[in-house]
Amino acid sequence: MRALKVLDAVPGPELYDALRAALDGSGPAVLPVSTDPAERARVLAGQGEAVDDEVCLLVPTSGSTGEPKLVELTSACLTASMTATASVIGEGAWWITLPVTHIGGLQVLLRSLTAGHDPRPDPEGCRFTSLVPTQLQRMLDDTRLTTLDTVLLGGAAAAPSLLDAARARGIRVVTTYGMSETSGGCVYDGQPLPGVTVDVSDRIVIGGDVVARSYRGGPAFDGTFVTSDLGELRDGSLTVLGRADDLIVTGGEKVVPLLVEQALASLDVVKDVAVIGVPDAEWGQRVVAFVTLNGPLDLQAAREAVAARVSRVAAPRELRVVDALPLLPGGKVDRVRLRSETP
Repeated sequence: MRALKVLDAVPGPELYDALRAALDGSGPAVLPVSTDPAERARVLAGQGEAVDDEVCLLVPTSGSTGEPKLVELTSACLTASMTATASVIGEGAWWITLPVTHIGGLQVLLRSLTAGHDPRPDPEGCRFTSLVPTQLQRMLDDTRLTTLDTVLLGGAAAAPSLLDAARARGIRVVTTYGMSETSGGCVYDGQPLPGVTVDVSDRIVIGGDVVARSYRGGPAFDGTFVTSDLGELRDGSLTVLGRADDLIVTGGEKVVPLLVEQALASLDVVKDVAVIGVPDAEWGQRVVAFVTLNGPLDLQAAREAVAARVSRVAAPRELRVVDALPLLPGGKVDRVRLRSETP
């Protein structure tokens, strides 16, 4: 068995040295944890002091559907992911902007360290960064992003209007899809990275050396991971339609929240949007849209926009204007919280 070292997820020499040693096998496996007491307690609940020999890094899932699971990652799967990424975008220094409690931020550290650079808190001398859509929205006019070779954008679906706005400003954005169980992003701009396979049956299925070993205490994935996401493959390009658990069935018809979100995000007054289904005595579920705005929008205008771009069935029956959407630490919308606060 291999020793397990728990470290605060704070970028700095102690964490960098521990990650290098874990990756090359000279040190214990690493479990980076948040300094927030509640999140720390959730992650560490019931954890032992050792892992299987091949495990070098434990990473909690986002917790978007409830309590996070710990994913056991090996040096082999992490190296496969870093090698595949480098073959597509190159190697160099990374500007760290994501929290390193989750795989997106940790991969920024690992890619930079493996290329011989300490990750940096500012973009000077850096070639790359990783952002989530909320960050990119807030940083659209930050000219520092235009100095980078590539901005990887993942963690959640990005509105086409956001991508268009970023690229119009000269920001070189590459959208990514992946999760802790696949060592991070493994599909770039709809195309699987080298060595990665993608299939769509009932759910999106990822295969290849990037797939993690297992969940902590669970059976091995054996090189294949069945995601919780719906998607479509067209001419070898993957379109992610969101989590199967988020699918809304209203009046007997299925509604994909992502399509409703994209329709609403196309309106100039909508800054950010999340769509959920909530129980309804008449419809089974009703479509509820949460939006942040920079101008006026009423329910009728929102319904017309969705009806025109998706369908009338998908048009929201409630429009809730909020100051900000609740987010999980990794940048995803906290849909569990939205549902819990919606009668």
